[in-house]
Amino acid sequence: MAFYLNYNTHFFFKFSLLFSLLSFSFSQSDVVEAPSPAADSCNGIFLSYAYSSGTKLKPTDPTHQPYRFESVLTVLNNGDEELKSWKVSVEFQNDEFLVSASNAVLADGTSLPANVGNGTVFAGFPMSDLKTAIETAGDLTQMQVQVQLLGTQFGVAAPDVPLPKNIQLANDGFICPKASMQGKNEMQVCCRKDPKFKANFTVDEEFLPKQSGDLTIMYDVTRTYDSNYWAQVTVSNHNPLGRLDNWKLSFDWMRDEFIYTMKGAYPYVVDSSDCIFGTQGQHYRDLDFANVLNCERRPTIIDLPPTKANDTTLGLIPNCCRNGSILPPSMDPSKSSSVFQMQVFKMPPDLNRSELSPPQNWKINGTLNPDYKCGPPIRVSPSQFPDPSGLPSNTTAVASWQVVCNITQPKGASPKCCVSFSSYYNDSVVPCRTCACGCPSNTARTCSTTAPAVLLPPEALLFPFENRTAMAQAWADLKHRTVPNPMPCGDNCGVSINWHVLTDYSRGWSARITIFNWDETAFPDWFAAVQMDKATRGFQKMYSFNGSAVELNGVNNTIIMQGLPGLNYIVGETDGANPKKDPRVPGKQQTVISFTKKNTPGINIAAGEGFPSKVFFNGEECALPSVFPTNNSNREGFTTILSIFLAVFVFIMLHQ
Repeated sequence: MAFYLNYNTHFFFKFSLLFSLLSFSFSQSDVVEAPSPAADSCNGIFLSYAYSSGTKLKPTDPTHQPYRFESVLTVLNNGDEELKSWKVSVEFQNDEFLVSASNAVLADGTSLPANVGNGTVFAGFPMSDLKTAIETAGDLTQMQVQVQLLGTQFGVAAPDVPLPKNIQLANDGFICPKASMQGKNEMQVCCRKDPKFKANFTVDEEFLPKQSGDLTIMYDVTRTYDSNYWAQVTVSNHNPLGRLDNWKLSFDWMRDEFIYTMKGAYPYVVDSSDCIFGTQGQHYRDLDFANVLNCERRPTIIDLPPTKANDTTLGLIPNCCRNGSILPPSMDPSKSSSVFQMQVFKMPPDLNRSELSPPQNWKINGTLNPDYKCGPPIRVSPSQFPDPSGLPSNTTAVASWQVVCNITQPKGASPKCCVSFSSYYNDSVVPCRTCACGCPSNTARTCSTTAPAVLLPPEALLFPFENRTAMAQAWADLKHRTVPNPMPCGDNCGVSINWHVLTDYSRGWSARITIFNWDETAFPDWFAAVQMDKATRGFQKMYSFNGSAVELNGVNNTIIMQGLPGLNYIVGETDGANPKKDPRVPGKQQTVISFTKKNTPGINIAAGEGFPSKVFFNGEECALPSVFPTNNSNREGFTTILSIFLAVFVFIMLHQ
């Protein structure tokens, strides 16, 4: 009897302990903490940022001491409409370095860990939509999301609290006042609908409408099975001046997915080792991982060459296999998108055909192209495609997400191309600015990064920068000018463009543009654009390029140009005829542009109105000189025209 009681007592204790542990685990992962009492008075979107704890970190630094911080960002929908694809801006101010964030990703596509010291925007993942209390009977698990933040901040020690400057909802159509303090550790704000905002969709629609941007990426699931699915990725360019060459696309798998096979594109690194030694290999024991293309958490995808377009294994995808070139629609709409497909394998607990999750933190870039910043994937209405059999019907995707990317200029980023100015009325060339595309990193340099660029003779533009020093010094001696010591550093630009005012007469004027490629990378289907605030209306004709005036952002001040057939390819820099003594030879293209003064009365070419205010090459804005050539050498005008033309002509003839 005693043994029976002891056994039952021991069994009851073990059962109670097990039940307690299970209850604790359940409560930690599934139960949402109740909102702050201040949320009761908010009939909109309630936001709070609460600092939890922090400790001092190594190394000890009195001027820039690091501290660990833990905080909770809460988003609660107390309104009467579902909040779709929530986004919250947090204005960090203590040089924060964010290590992890639960239930959210960074809306600009940056992967964690990341520096967010200048503020950031969080987007919901995997729970991106917040329902209302009305449609859920007050279920906080569907109305509210809490983002657990862990990171490092600098300089704020106890008892001070490292709070952000402000928090606000980043969704369109809401008004948020300045966040208020709730004690010392928490800030709160209630955001309400803007009565003046007019949405382009109704709240009854299941998905958000597709958005516009400089570049969009569609992630369409076309076929789905329990353990895997096929996705079609479409990259479309919408900016009239934006383009991509040799594009590289990367993203983060959030739920241990991996790429089994692809058509129309290929991983930059083919490697299945992360699967073989990871949980994927333990789950898919019968899968031959020798055929798996990529198991990286953040893979990089590249385009295929045109020779693979009709390959039965890798190609046969419309708009694939263009060597990574995506042109602006203003040049060729048929080449303004790129498409590929991939088979994605999933991991538990997502092993059913309706459990679909797109990758996050998208990035895309190219060579000598604009910088694109991409937002999070937004669920949109399923895309429709023409039936592959040719029937007059459309096939609908299983599910679709859209990623919107816009051209940005990162802080401190340098251009990749530059412009020099010259004219018939001045015999000197105003070269590209010193360090226009960045200064040399070698600390033992013998050039000055702050000295202004030295005026050059016209023929110096045909030589690499390192071969111009003697010519620049001789030209300065001839013109009785002083040169700095040390001499200024080069522009370090891969592409340089010379804009030369060629003629100016009573009824019109002309300019010559010469493009030099100082990189080893060739540019197929290149294009350039110039913005001329007062001269564009007088544009007449180009003689070696296709040229047309276009209206951008409602202003007709831009001229786009591209090479004629046979001239639409700029080769890279090559060795001279005799490499032992001749300098390297750049790839080059040249044309003359004519203008009429009929539509631009009063234009003053000599005062600088014949020079562009902005120049773009392959969508990248180029650095411009800070001064124009002065009109103080008219007596040498004919000599200058002749010398420049002959120098370029002879150079081109010698190196054809």
